[in-house]
Amino acid sequence: MHEEQLYRAALNGDLETVDQLLAAGADPNVVSQGEEEGLPLCAAAAWDRVAVAGALLAGGADVNGQEGGGWRALAWAAANGHAETAQALIEAGAEVDAANDDGDTPLTLAARRGALGVVRVLLEAGADIEKFDADGDTPLDIAVDWVGVHLESALLDQIGQEGWEYVVARQYAKDGTELVTVAGQSPDGEQREQIQAQRGHAAIATLLEEADGVYTPVEQLVARALAHRDTDEDAETWWIVADTLGKRADEETYEALSRLCVSEDAREREFGVDAIAQYGITEEGDKPYLERTLPLLRKMATTEGNPQVLRSVLAALGHQGDHRALPQVLDIIGRPEHRRTMTDAIALADVLPGDPGLLRAEAEGGGERDLWGEGLALLVEMSRDDEEEVRDWATTGIANLDADTPEIREALAARLDDGDLHTVAEAARGLALRKDDRARAGIERVLAGSDDDYAREVAEEARRTLEG
Repeated sequence: MHEEQLYRAALNGDLETVDQLLAAGADPNVVSQGEEEGLPLCAAAAWDRVAVAGALLAGGADVNGQEGGGWRALAWAAANGHAETAQALIEAGAEVDAANDDGDTPLTLAARRGALGVVRVLLEAGADIEKFDADGDTPLDIAVDWVGVHLESALLDQIGQEGWEYVVARQYAKDGTELVTVAGQSPDGEQREQIQAQRGHAAIATLLEEADGVYTPVEQLVARALAHRDTDEDAETWWIVADTLGKRADEETYEALSRLCVSEDAREREFGVDAIAQYGITEEGDKPYLERTLPLLRKMATTEGNPQVLRSVLAALGHQGDHRALPQVLDIIGRPEHRRTMTDAIALADVLPGDPGLLRAEAEGGGERDLWGEGLALLVEMSRDDEEEVRDWATTGIANLDADTPEIREALAARLDDGDLHTVAEAARGLALRKDDRARAGIERVLAGSDDDYAREVAEEARRTLEG
């Protein structure tokens, strides 16, 4: 009886009841024989009950326990697109390549669903990308087959019954891809059925191609990115494709992206800029294409009229990390119609050199223009912005400057009372680097009031720097 109750509690995400039943001696490894048979851990995984899954594992649940059909918890998490639960199961020792009785592995299940987040988790865990399903298809074969498929129609075909009424709903899954749900009911309303899939197949195919060393033509990859620009929550497919192309570092791809940057189509220009921004940059920070990319971007900064493309140009100039781009960055940010975001602070900090005397330029009407002073003043202004993210990144940028001036110290000290403790931590770190004892107040405030791991880590770093 306890086992049936445990299964139901796990299914419903009732953590309190799960804890009580485990304490009372319920065995989490006994398959429920109630109306719905199965293992509690599999139920929790299928419904993304992360906390419940953790409690069951702590209570002795076998992370690789199997229920009917050879289904394990990780397979259920993968089939339903639950990346956080999948990560927790893997950390607990789940076998990433274990197949069910139908021959499906977690990776083939996730690829079929279009669950980008789960695929990323599985790849990071070393899942075998060459392992076939029962039909002889690899995860890549499955993902590629689904690219371009009209998802709603495909789902209707899978569950469609004559005379039934169907409703299609769309929302974002946790991994940012679009989640499509097709729900139907019989004419008498007594029977119901639902099926889901995510629109992550193009991104998954791109990741698996890269992992497998498959060279996909630039045009094909660009088509994927453009097709998903407005369907993903944060342009997930777009950025995966851009990152994949950026890693190639071959002349043919670079030329193709350069042509996109001067396309008549604004969306193509935007993608070209985003992809070329970090093209060929190595893990060591080498930039073999800098002397070709920087002039291209500086020219676009003066000729581009589309605001969205111009924002990509601004970010790309920042990625170059070259002080020669400072005039263009200042120009873009200073335009009356420009809407300020954290990208402004990041880009400006990235191109502002450490030496105040390094940059001078001829001012309009003669004389000398202090570009470094203008850049610092603007960064200080951003550190007082109404938006937390802008203040945080601007403060980080000021803290990271090699220079040490009264203006820099006062700008950092002013942020020690900020309502955002991330910003306070960065300000304290910047002051600590300059051996300014005012950093102590910020350090103590962050350590006393923040439970954010990153903010606390920065504050601890500031403390060590100040005392070192």
